[in-house]
Amino acid sequence: MSKYKYIFFTFSGLLVLAGIISLAVFRLNLGVDFTGGSVLEVQLKNQAIFSNQEIKDSLQGLSLGELKVRQTAEKTIIIKLKNIDEETHQKILNALTEKINSAVLKIEDQKVESAASQEQPTGNIISQGQDDLSKKSAPSAVKTVKLPALEELRYDSVGPIIGSELQRKALIAIIVVLIVIILYVAWAFRKVSEVTRDKKEAFKFGAAAVVALSHDVLIVLGVFSVLGKFWGVELDVAFVAAILTVIGYSVNDTIVVFDRIRENLLARSADIFSGVVDKSITETMSRSLNTSITTLLVLLAILFFGGAAIRYFVLALIIGISIGTYSSIFIASQILIVWQGRR
Repeated sequence: MSKYKYIFFTFSGLLVLAGIISLAVFRLNLGVDFTGGSVLEVQLKNQAIFSNQEIKDSLQGLSLGELKVRQTAEKTIIIKLKNIDEETHQKILNALTEKINSAVLKIEDQKVESAASQEQPTGNIISQGQDDLSKKSAPSAVKTVKLPALEELRYDSVGPIIGSELQRKALIAIIVVLIVIILYVAWAFRKVSEVTRDKKEAFKFGAAAVVALSHDVLIVLGVFSVLGKFWGVELDVAFVAAILTVIGYSVNDTIVVFDRIRENLLARSADIFSGVVDKSITETMSRSLNTSITTLLVLLAILFFGGAAIRYFVLALIIGISIGTYSSIFIASQILIVWQGRR
């Protein structure tokens, strides 16, 4: 396994480089939680179809400023705008309801006209009473139509100060997690330094784990910067939770491999370091793969059958766990070999 380490490094380096370039060019499409503002999500309850511009035009008289409108495959409309009060919130809902109702009336009128045009006279003589009855039946069909317009799924309003505070706290949380991971791994693997006769060896284990999880996080961020640029995916607080979960999962998988390396080092102190690492990877690979695959199966089920609110949270976990499993086996352990070399 170790003889292919530079192939693994090249592949990972290309992925990380692509992620960094994507972040530099496209940046992350931060949601209302981080930038401040209001977001309204409604779901249409009928067959009406609108373009984003039509939705903006229906709200033009409310002086809302710049609007960002996005629609999903589930007939959901997501509107992002500046901070608004509750009165304006209700005006937006009323304007959207009127727009949808008018569209439904047009659809029903077209159906009635189409049905009337397809009717053919059955004889040469038609009574005046029947003509009057048919003329009155068309508008009455329109009047009796029920008009379910929309259902409000979500409404959030966050001030810009709170958004900036969330950004700062999210960054601090990630930095603190990285420092604690290095310190904990260094303490847990302190006995390895006695075998390798290198006092810094324990910290190398911690640093290798942090490099591997940084590799995972950068790739996930790169993917979501592309999704934000071309598909309008916005990042919220749930995405921060997903990143922290990916960090925890990646470290957990890496520690499984490192722990077996430690055991084999203590038992085979005279062996070549790279050989010990290869043997340890072979012994733990099936366990790591089985754990990751069963987790991914659950996440895929949630992705396809769960709600839209957690879709991108689950997608971040799927990407992060997949990359984290790869990095734990093929990156973190190989970094130890490069740093340690032959004893």
